[in-house]
Amino acid sequence: MKYISSPQNKLIKELLLIREKSRHRKKTGLFVSEGQRELELLIKGGYQIRTLFTATGIADTAALQKLLETCDTAPEIIEVSEEVYRKIAYRDSTEGVIALVESKQHSLDSLRFTSKHPLLLIAEAPEKPGNIGALLRTADAANLDAVIIANPRTDLYNPNIIRSGVGCLFTTQVATATTPEIISWLRENNIAMYCAALTASEAYHKVDYTGPSAIVVGTEATGLTEQWLEASSRNVIIPMQGEIDSMNVSVSAAIIIFEAKRQRNFQ
Repeated sequence: MKYISSPQNKLIKELLLIREKSRHRKKTGLFVSEGQRELELLIKGGYQIRTLFTATGIADTAALQKLLETCDTAPEIIEVSEEVYRKIAYRDSTEGVIALVESKQHSLDSLRFTSKHPLLLIAEAPEKPGNIGALLRTADAANLDAVIIANPRTDLYNPNIIRSGVGCLFTTQVATATTPEIISWLRENNIAMYCAALTASEAYHKVDYTGPSAIVVGTEATGLTEQWLEASSRNVIIPMQGEIDSMNVSVSAAIIIFEAKRQRNFQ
């Protein structure tokens, strides 16, 4: 087993570049994951761990060994000093385990559904990684068939998305594409589009979501683009009883999603 004690080591510098730079993540096809819980979820999600860094005196060796036995391919394991670990850790409590993991391709063609009536969430150009993470948590909680990000403004392996999504990126099918590509794909697959919008809309709980359905949400600042509103099967709105006319996008999505799940008897 290799041992690294210097924060200036070439591998440590490479890990930091991958964690901090989207361009470097795309170039290498790798991203950084931290903590045993995240590792459990990504292994379950079919991800391959390339390199595993474990911190001397912090990592639970026995639990980690048991976890690695579930991997399809054994990763390279490198032990690091506590000083090095503190430099590379993005969060305070990640159990002394940090991994370089191979990214997946998130194309529309990669999506596979077991249900004849899939329920999807589509988010157009969400502004903040934290919002994407929250949407992924909602998708996991509702066991949605997929999440699709239209016109993404950041790559899915941004550490803030992984952190705020508590690993739900690994538990849900996720695809990215442009708005026109997604609309075309939905039409080809006969999936109705229910767009959250303020105009020409009806109350969200009066719409039937029991067929193949995509719930589409836009940004909190500007909502959905005209492309979605023109393609929409029906526009839906959450009746507001206070002074404001909008909520956080993840909250709005959750309200509509769980109405759809209720109609489906939470199946």
